[in-house]
Amino acid sequence: MKIDRLIGILSILLQEEKTTAPELAERFEVSRRTINRDIEDLCKAGIPIQTTQGAGGGIRIMDGYRMDRTVLTSKDMQMILAGLRSLDSVSGSRYYGQLMEKIKAGSSEFVSGRDSILIDLSSWYRESLAPKIELIQDAIEIRKSIHFRYYAPNGDSEREIEPYYLIFKWTSWYVYGFCLLRNDFRMFKLNRMDNIIHTTVFEKEREVPFPNMTKGKEFPTKHRIKAIFDASLKWQLVEEFGVNSFKVMPDGRLLFEHDFFDEEYLLSWILFCRDKVTVIEPEYIRNEIIRITSDIIKRYEK
Repeated sequence: MKIDRLIGILSILLQEEKTTAPELAERFEVSRRTINRDIEDLCKAGIPIQTTQGAGGGIRIMDGYRMDRTVLTSKDMQMILAGLRSLDSVSGSRYYGQLMEKIKAGSSEFVSGRDSILIDLSSWYRESLAPKIELIQDAIEIRKSIHFRYYAPNGDSEREIEPYYLIFKWTSWYVYGFCLLRNDFRMFKLNRMDNIIHTTVFEKEREVPFPNMTKGKEFPTKHRIKAIFDASLKWQLVEEFGVNSFKVMPDGRLLFEHDFFDEEYLLSWILFCRDKVTVIEPEYIRNEIIRITSDIIKRYEK
């Protein structure tokens, strides 16, 4: 991917006094023309790169503007490499691992010692998720719209979007883009997408707002729940919502208050806790739980 290659080239320029286009082309397995375009893009991004022709020439960061090598310390580089390694856990390939090796090459000053951070972003859905991520990544890079079937709590729909970002958040993967159906920017969960295909190249230049991933922005709060949990579920509340998500009552039970944006998820989570939880409010959630459990009882009484 182009962005990965740009990061790799910048890393090499920070670590070495000088390199050449043929050396970079060989290292990243692309043409010299591609490397020249990459250098031009880095210059446009404000990186002061100087190229000189002839014997002794090459590519380097301009004298007087060289960034202090401490900008990327050994610890910083280890964090970058850990992030690249984590992407392989969902990509279903060795692409990022290979990129990591290319960055490591000749960089022992920056990358030393053992790997102490291991990140696995894969899920139970890795086999179906990895192809989706690769297809959407390609669509973002070549500026192609994608068409897919989307399964949501309020029903299925056919969607076409101009994709701009792949996002890992809240233990799940999402794609953020401009939805042609809603004529607005939307977030879609990859696990709910099916039959994804590339469609047309989108030429229209849009002002793309950066996804606001702070709590309650992209997924505004709709349901605030207040419930009492059995003390035996303390570990689950801590794991999912943190140690400050509840108060211990005098009898040892746990008073829990939290905001949820998805009613279906909220109901399924409450039902998963079985008789270890009692919802205090809101009333409409209590009524819905009563309805669901009554329907379940009727099914088993037949």
